[in-house]
Amino acid sequence: MILFYNPKATKSRNRRLPLSILAVAAVLEGKEDYAIVDGNLDPHPTESLIARIRERPVELLAVTVMPGPQTVGAGASCREIRARFPELPIVWGGYFASNYTAAALNAGYVDYAVRGQGELTLLELLEAIRGHRELKTIAGLSYKDSDGRPRHNPERPLRSLDDFPWYPYHRVPVEKYLLPTFLGRRTTVHQASIGCPFRCNFCGVVNFSGSREKMESPARTGDILRHLAQTYGVDAVQFYDNNFFLREDHTRELADRIAPLNLRWWCEGRADIMMGYADATFEAIRRAGCAMIFFGAESGSNEILKEMNKDLCAEDTLALATRIRRFGIIPEFSIIFGNPKDPEGDTRDCIRFIRQLKRLNPDSEIVVEHYTPVPQRTRMYGNVEDQMQFPTTPDEWATERWQRFATQKDPRTPWLRPRTKQLIENFELVVSSRWPTVQALRLPSWGRWVLKILSSWRYKLGIYAAPLELRWTQQLLALRKPKEESL
Repeated sequence: MILFYNPKATKSRNRRLPLSILAVAAVLEGKEDYAIVDGNLDPHPTESLIARIRERPVELLAVTVMPGPQTVGAGASCREIRARFPELPIVWGGYFASNYTAAALNAGYVDYAVRGQGELTLLELLEAIRGHRELKTIAGLSYKDSDGRPRHNPERPLRSLDDFPWYPYHRVPVEKYLLPTFLGRRTTVHQASIGCPFRCNFCGVVNFSGSREKMESPARTGDILRHLAQTYGVDAVQFYDNNFFLREDHTRELADRIAPLNLRWWCEGRADIMMGYADATFEAIRRAGCAMIFFGAESGSNEILKEMNKDLCAEDTLALATRIRRFGIIPEFSIIFGNPKDPEGDTRDCIRFIRQLKRLNPDSEIVVEHYTPVPQRTRMYGNVEDQMQFPTTPDEWATERWQRFATQKDPRTPWLRPRTKQLIENFELVVSSRWPTVQALRLPSWGRWVLKILSSWRYKLGIYAAPLELRWTQQLLALRKPKEESL
């Protein structure tokens, strides 16, 4: 039996279908015996894993890991499993294994790391474990040789999602993952493409996608969403795609297929791509139920955008903010503060840019990001290679210091002075109070009114220092923070 483990990653009210596990499980369905343990549902996942292993022989424990909370749970569980069952092979996959491969292999409880798309790599790894294949022939795999030295095989090219079976939804309790959001009462998640064709040097997606993207056919996306709606009563979708919109003809067909399903949905896009779309395409997207689109605006400076390899102009973002308002779709703009060369000046520029976006489209949602570097194939944004020393083991990543870095709660980058960091956080507090997110379902109307009254004078006058009254009020109202909690 193959045992899959999805460590706890989110608050219970934000748990989502474990798509990464379902993707690799799909290629085993009907061919191999497997079981799934999800730490987001199971309060005692380590004990459940141990019980499964004792029930029947397990050939491989496969763990999906993201930086942040999952490294804590994955490390703790795998450490215990290795102590009790030292002969059981353990493989890590997902974002952490793809971007921090050496750190994953440095753990005494990790034998293999799958980089990037893992469906075929997992199948071939099973062949190797059974003695029918050599490890060195498996693309996308890193492992320890007989002497304990790390070996990294060549990358595995991305394959279209259409090349693989549908996710085996029946193998998980789907009902427990359908939770209310601002989109609907029964929100699910789906990924209609993998990878990204761009090369932003602050983003971890580039490492495994190699600036490539493979899109699911609109027909398949429509069929899957129809199945989820009819079988489980899904009424809303959060798309996990890094870039949901690329070709306009693909977008139009997809919108036409989704429209009859009466779903509301959220996705990610690029301002420059969408500015090339016709009004009729925008209208089709709106008619299909699109409520909000996340845009990585990143900066209002074209010079900074060029340094980021963003291949985007600030003018496109400003134009998009104005244009999209006509169609009733809310834009959610992510802005990255803290350029390492001039963090103070960059902070002032970012604040000005956000205020400009808000003037053009007050409905815009703003996501304030601290620049937290991710290892790159070439160079990191800001040329910070000599300023950053990443942890070398999962256990170090699981410490409070690096947990706060991974979740952006307190990145502690050496170039960001405490007073600049405080200004960023104060500004974020003022903006999120002046325009409380539409995603805050539990926020009463009087709470919105109080936050707006308390913050309006600060925003108007540009006074962001010591907004204690806003911090206390947000805590009292338990205002939702989309950056930390997703939808």
